Amino acid sequence: MKNLSSLLLLLLLLTTGAFAQPVSKQAATKLTGQIVCCEDCRVRADRRTTPYGTAADLAKAAECVANGDPTLLAVMDAEGKTTLYQLEDGQFKRPGKNWLDFIGKRVEITGAVRAKKKQQFIKVDALEIISPPNIQTPDVIGQTAELALKDLFGVEQKLSSLRGRIVILNFWATWCGPCRKEAPDLAAIQNQYAALGAQVVGAAADTIADVKAVRQFIKEAQVNFPVWLGATTEQMAQFGLGPSLPGTAIIGRDGKIAAIFPGVVTQDAIKKHLDRLIATADKEARREQIAAAKAKQSKPKEGASSVPS
Repeated sequence: MKNLSSLLLLLLLLTTGAFAQPVSKQAATKLTGQIVCCEDCRVRADRRTTPYGTAADLAKAAECVANGDPTLLAVMDAEGKTTLYQLEDGQFKRPGKNWLDFIGKRVEITGAVRAKKKQQFIKVDALEIISPPNIQTPDVIGQTAELALKDLFGVEQKLSSLRGRIVILNFWATWCGPCRKEAPDLAAIQNQYAALGAQVVGAAADTIADVKAVRQFIKEAQVNFPVWLGATTEQMAQFGLGPSLPGTAIIGRDGKIAAIFPGVVTQDAIKKHLDRLIATADKEARREQIAAAKAKQSKPKEGASSVPS
């Protein structure tokens, strides 16, 4: 009877899970890759030679995200093989209602990975934007810059027509979330430095066909500087920028590139370079005035003989 009671107790413990081992939480995984809008858009080109994130890619991304397509993390190994992980909401709080602001960015994501059928998933508990590795940008600092685009009325405008002013050239697009965030800083720069000879110009990737959306963006973001249309990734590359938006270049009074800022730029970063360029220009102007005054003093007066008597 005693043995039977012991056996019944053992069965009871087993069925109630008293001897069951606690289930450990799934270990977090850290993955580094690029956020893309969908697999179809990413495989349009060989991404080992043509980086994802061109203006055309970002324009299509806005459409894909609006249609509810799942956003993916593309992780490429050393041999060029890519694994795609669908992003799932986790502890990380994204700034918008979707992942559009992060499309084209290289990131490091930490979270639990799971698989369902042939699809991989990662829960985004932490996300950090990182710089792309081994990105080679041309050495454009000091080179003369030119850009010709059409304004909102279809009239061609050239960067060279602003020679003599310091130009803050910002490449952006209406569908670019980070571009919208930096617009107030650029507007503030225009207000503060216009009287000192600086001019902000917005070079949009949108075309004349998108002028309605551009005007709406200008109204909502309170853009107070001229906007040109139809900027391409090839033109961005001439300024050492791209292919992802936004990107900003500062061009000196002499028409030469003085600084470039891939990605979102801040007021402080722009002001640092503007103050230096303005101070340098003021020194040069004073030197020219002094040189002109000395030349005038040394020039013989009209009617006076320069021959010794």
